Amino acid sequence: MTINLRDEISSKFEEMEENVLLMDGFEEAFIGYSQRINEPVLAVYSWEKMVDVLMTRDGMSDGEAMEYIDYNCLGAWVGEQTPIIVMPL
Repeated sequence: MTINLRDEISSKFEEMEENVLLMDGFEEAFIGYSQRINEPVLAVYSWEKMVDVLMTRDGMSDGEAMEYIDYNCLGAWVGEQTPIIVMPL
């Protein structure tokens, strides 16, 4: 049986006994997790890798990919477990 990347990531969080919200379709951009004391564990994604995913997978230009991420990902609040997107300096 082949395990896909999302299942592999989910499995690691299950081993940690953490319920973490993952972003659909951006498994290749997942870079780890973050946690503060008394706060939920949050999935962390690379903005640059997210742009690459959209350009490769969906054939978007870099501008289209950046706009998509700005509006649909950075602009989305889905509760306390909303994932973190790491931006380059």
